[in-house]
Amino acid sequence: MKGKVALVTGASRGIGRATAKLLAAEGAAVAVNYFQSESAAIAVVEEIMNAGGRAYPVRADVRNEDQVLLMVGEVEKNLGPVDLLVSNAAIGFPVKPFTQFSWNEFEAKLCGELKSIFFSCQAVLPGMIERKSGCIIAISSTLSRHSSPGFIAHCSAKSGLDAFVRSLAEEVGPFGIRVNVIAPGLTLTDATSWLPEEQKAMMADMAPLKRVALPEDVASAVLAMASDHNRFVTGCYVPVSGGLLML
Repeated sequence: MKGKVALVTGASRGIGRATAKLLAAEGAAVAVNYFQSESAAIAVVEEIMNAGGRAYPVRADVRNEDQVLLMVGEVEKNLGPVDLLVSNAAIGFPVKPFTQFSWNEFEAKLCGELKSIFFSCQAVLPGMIERKSGCIIAISSTLSRHSSPGFIAHCSAKSGLDAFVRSLAEEVGPFGIRVNVIAPGLTLTDATSWLPEEQKAMMADMAPLKRVALPEDVASAVLAMASDHNRFVTGCYVPVSGGLLML
């Protein structure tokens, strides 16, 4: 990753934070995107810089086209053209039975998920196409392939994200740009802290590797897929679930 510029959305905590730190440790200059958690994003940037890396905090709601365009312009001004986009920003959703959902709740998750990848890709792709080089990695979920009760909005939105990536990979491949999906299983982050410990233990016991993921496990998969060692891999869906989902 040395000499490359990475933009990680939703990088103030969890998987995004671990990914930003790992990419920086491997030599990338990293733009740490956040929406509300300014202090947490600044803390990530300070950690990276204190370790000798380059990083820059940049605020944007990735569901807003104007904010995304301003964000990418700011990143290019301060770090350089974006070589790697990691679309990771979490879009919240209620967990409840389908019969209790309102359309507005469902639509907010579905559209928010797709807006975040749509606007981010449209902002970085012109430069990537011009340079005939680039990498885009979307963070999905194993729930897009293996659903669970209460998660209908999340499953539907992430399935749409997966299809978006496959289509985009075909379209931009001729320009030397790769687009792939990393799909975490249950990962120990703030977003999953509400789950009962018994459920986490059950999921760990079901996985061949006998544990659930840490954010660093997902970050390592992102790094592997972003590496030039995978330069001939595009349009792929890579589950990071300890073997709980096998394709």
